[in-house]
Amino acid sequence: MAGKTVTRADLCEAVYQRVGLSRTESAQLVESVLGEICDTLAKGETVKLSSFGSFVVREKGERIGRNPKTGVEVPIEPRRVMVFKPSNVMKARINGLDAAAED
Repeated sequence: MAGKTVTRADLCEAVYQRVGLSRTESAQLVESVLGEICDTLAKGETVKLSSFGSFVVREKGERIGRNPKTGVEVPIEPRRVMVFKPSNVMKARINGLDAAAED
């Protein structure tokens, strides 16, 4: 059940339709919100959106990996990764359950 991918343009259009801002203002608002989220994550801080979920930056240490084709071990450099953890409300909504019944 492959669904449609929502793009920035789709988000801008949704803001335009629902909020009543001009298309330009809607695009600026969406870009501003996404920019703020990106900047916060780039600083290593967590972004928590109530009833939606949290975007968390995690530090991954150096480790030894293996090339699956050749079997040769190679070091994997330490890096930061972003993970998304959905809220219980979002999990319930995705599964078609009433969020109030989950509590």
